Amino acid sequence: MPRKASILKDDIIKAAVEIVRENGYENLNARTLASRLGCSTQPIFSNFKNMQDLFESVLKETLNIYNSFVADSIKNGVNEPVYKAHGRAYIRFAMEEKNLFRLLFMRNRSEEKNPVEESTFYDVLPLIMKATGMNEKQASLFHFEIWSAVHGIAVMAATSYNQLSMDLISETLTDIYQGLSYRFKNKEGSDEERN
Repeated sequence: MPRKASILKDDIIKAAVEIVRENGYENLNARTLASRLGCSTQPIFSNFKNMQDLFESVLKETLNIYNSFVADSIKNGVNEPVYKAHGRAYIRFAMEEKNLFRLLFMRNRSEEKNPVEESTFYDVLPLIMKATGMNEKQASLFHFEIWSAVHGIAVMAATSYNQLSMDLISETLTDIYQGLSYRFKNKEGSDEERN
């Protein structure tokens, strides 16, 4: 009798991501994963120290999916500033990949030492600084304030709280950006004025 092909680590991660995509990360466990793979739990724990180790791999793979989604959206999207395109892509990801978005951006991080997405939040600061002439501290506050609104819209999309059109979202993002830009340019957003 021929030996059954072994289940590879990448196969396990892919199956785990699909479970999250379809049913949410709360439903990812060794039993459901083994059932999806058509095997016992043994191959899972042969490839991962424990479920936390697997979860971290799933997070990294989901972040790769998100980053590819954003890059493709920016490359193939409408002709608009890159920063706005990034915000629109974030919201579209929440609309189209609700459970993956929830895993990346709506899970409880209070027990996590180094969330995998944390390092990407401020990657856009050089882009903002170049476009606006702000220093790093101003650009950081500017990005935090805009991204709070972008995240709020994305959460509404991910939870089906409100079905907004991409045209309305685009107009809203422009209004928020222009309003904050005006405030920061007129020094109303400077540290001295705010204290």
